[in-house]
Amino acid sequence: MIDLAAERVIRHIESLPDQPGEDVEGAKELSRSLIEDLPESGRPFPELLELLFERVAPKSLNTMSPGFMSYIPGGGLFHAAVADLMGNVINRYVTVWQAAPGLATLEANVIRWFGGMVGYPSEATGFLASGGSMANLSALVTARKDRLPEDFLRGTIYMSDQTHHSITKAALIAGFPERSVRTVPVDSLYRIRIDALQESIRRDRAVGLQPFLIVGSAGTTNTGAVDDLDALADVARDEEMWLHHDAAYGGFFMLTERGREAMRGIGRADSITLDPHKGLFLPYGTGCLLARDRAALERAHRVDADYMPRRESSDEIPSFCDISPELSRDFRGLRVWLPMKTS
Repeated sequence: MIDLAAERVIRHIESLPDQPGEDVEGAKELSRSLIEDLPESGRPFPELLELLFERVAPKSLNTMSPGFMSYIPGGGLFHAAVADLMGNVINRYVTVWQAAPGLATLEANVIRWFGGMVGYPSEATGFLASGGSMANLSALVTARKDRLPEDFLRGTIYMSDQTHHSITKAALIAGFPERSVRTVPVDSLYRIRIDALQESIRRDRAVGLQPFLIVGSAGTTNTGAVDDLDALADVARDEEMWLHHDAAYGGFFMLTERGREAMRGIGRADSITLDPHKGLFLPYGTGCLLARDRAALERAHRVDADYMPRRESSDEIPSFCDISPELSRDFRGLRVWLPMKTS
């Protein structure tokens, strides 16, 4: 079975230069033809491979095609696919540290590498999420827990009119009414206007609201614009607000000299979202949240139960279930660790 699958995978990869960037003609008809009831008997594996690779997969937007330039990529490095295969075969539970301490450490190393890239101190932490949307949601909930009382509905959130819509969605999921989200205008370079931000905060405080979160963009989806991250950090410090940067698009440009200059000051944020499935071309489903304060993540996410083992997280390696929303999840760390470690 592995040999047959590998042969089809290799053939698929070798043919990528000749594959179209998209082929969705007749997709509705194909989708209708695939609807079926629970099967009562199986089909030969070669037939299923033929169905998948020849009929089903080609009718799609082919983000791995060299000709696909429509939006931010999810390249799907082959090394990461191999890592997923091995991780699923090993099938260890890494969300509680002592269940697989070695594997959990490999994933924690990835977080430490990313933290060092953005200028965070070694004690900073974070976790791998399914993508930027989940990372932004977790950051917003952490900020809410850290900066607002239990009755948080007077809290207000500030972002530019270029900020990714997942921030607004996160606010709604976290229990805020839409009126709690302030959309601040941008300048001629599509960066959030600092003067307008300060005025909006001042106006809200004057009527008894509680400004608690500023969201900066380190690479917007619309234009790739980067806010003045240093200036935002100054405002957040002066106003005693949580500062979160959505760097899902641009964060990994920190690996370049020009990127570090453009994103100067990013490490002053309380939390940062990254998307390895964008800048590192990893498979979809690989996002990341970094946070300066591990205790803040734990206060927002940790819940104990009788059936949960006593967590023995070391100072260096947290149990990911204590700092993130998920209890059950796949071993995402290997798909990042293996490509970064392979020569």
